[in-house]
Amino acid sequence: MTSARDPDAAAGDAAALDDDFGFDDPATGQSFENALAKARDGTRLTVDDATELLATGTDRAGIDPVRKEAVLEAADRRRREAVGDEVTFVANLNNNVTTACNTGCLFCNFKDSAHAFETDSDADHAGFTKTPAESRRIVEDALDMGIYEVCSVSGLHPALALNEEHHEVLAAHDDAASAVNYKPPERYATDPGTYVEQIEAMSVGGVHLHSMTPEEAYHAARGTDWGYEAVYGELADAGLDSAPGTAAEILVDEVRDVICPGKIRTDDWVAAMEGAVAAGLDVTSTMMYGHVETVEHRAEHLKVIRDLQDRTGGITEFVPLSFIHQNTPLYRHGVVDSGPSRDEDELVVAVARLFLDNVDHVQASWVKSGDAHGLKLLNCGADDFMGTILSEEITKRAGGEYGEYRSFDDYVEMIAAIGRTPVERSTDYRTRRRIDPDEGPHGPRLGPRADGSPMLPDRSRDGPDPGSESAGADD
Repeated sequence: MTSARDPDAAAGDAAALDDDFGFDDPATGQSFENALAKARDGTRLTVDDATELLATGTDRAGIDPVRKEAVLEAADRRRREAVGDEVTFVANLNNNVTTACNTGCLFCNFKDSAHAFETDSDADHAGFTKTPAESRRIVEDALDMGIYEVCSVSGLHPALALNEEHHEVLAAHDDAASAVNYKPPERYATDPGTYVEQIEAMSVGGVHLHSMTPEEAYHAARGTDWGYEAVYGELADAGLDSAPGTAAEILVDEVRDVICPGKIRTDDWVAAMEGAVAAGLDVTSTMMYGHVETVEHRAEHLKVIRDLQDRTGGITEFVPLSFIHQNTPLYRHGVVDSGPSRDEDELVVAVARLFLDNVDHVQASWVKSGDAHGLKLLNCGADDFMGTILSEEITKRAGGEYGEYRSFDDYVEMIAAIGRTPVERSTDYRTRRRIDPDEGPHGPRLGPRADGSPMLPDRSRDGPDPGSESAGADD
């Protein structure tokens, strides 16, 4: 990590792209029928097998509806055999620290140019940076509502360093802004503190803190020779409990070269996850799909995750993230005209269940898909339905339509309606509480301050988002 990337040079320009990236059309030496037979038998699948299942056969164009249903049926049966009929969820809060970032990912509308946050800038932006004290207050308030998990994923603010020693190391570089993407905190209107300070601030009251993506871990060690295990170890000492496997997008470098050329490569993402597990942390895994990649890329991505789990055993879940396109540079410049179809969403969940034979849990996202389709995904191989999410900024800023809060009563009603058992769970899935739908109203009981009371009183589903900084704010 002694050298840093130049985010401005690496960011790329969506306006210069077209829809021909030189990716070969998926083709395998396998047939769909043979791949499906292996999936039904429980034989470990290959990348070729997964490619055939995701495409419902590379021998024909488009998704074959009959073949698709056969894949979904096999995945739903595997889900039932592996984890039963429970559908889990958590009481959680998203507290993203800053939108300041210079990485320039073309699928992202969460970030704001970091220069706009400097004290001498007159740039207009809708972004934010929270101090450690503000982060602590947000978490404390949410604990009183019964949450017990805090998720925090943020932009790569140039003033964010791991600790005070890291500030000194970064400041010693010649032209630190270009060499290591660093400017001192005093250049900015709001000092974000250090990563250690933010982790300490959010790790209060017995909450489970889920934070520090591989990309953030890279940022927390840039310009040094510190290894990922050491970085995650220091953050664990500060209160970090587990690490999200986001920043994965598609773990194939030819795709990353198009959509996020300023980000870490696949090998570095894997190394960061290995470092987190070596430091004693659980991790999750993700895939953000439906932009420029092919189904073969998706299959290759799943292989990276399965191999990582074979080596570490530290992955608690797989989280498919359907690309939300509306406000992103890829869409604005005509590189893509949509995100994935509903059929693709269903096949990704199903094939993940069939391919990732060493990852117990697959998540369906109501934030990405909405309630009705999210419930459908629970019949395609998924067994987890996310969390209450008292604030969600990333999908909303990209153009997501499905809100950012789900009450326990909502969960119980929806899960019971499809004949499954609602279960409140801890982040690591090791603690679980089955919920009786007939004993409402429902609220969390696993949190350090939870007593089963509803998290928010009498909220209309059409009302303002309760988790946003201001109920009517567009942040």
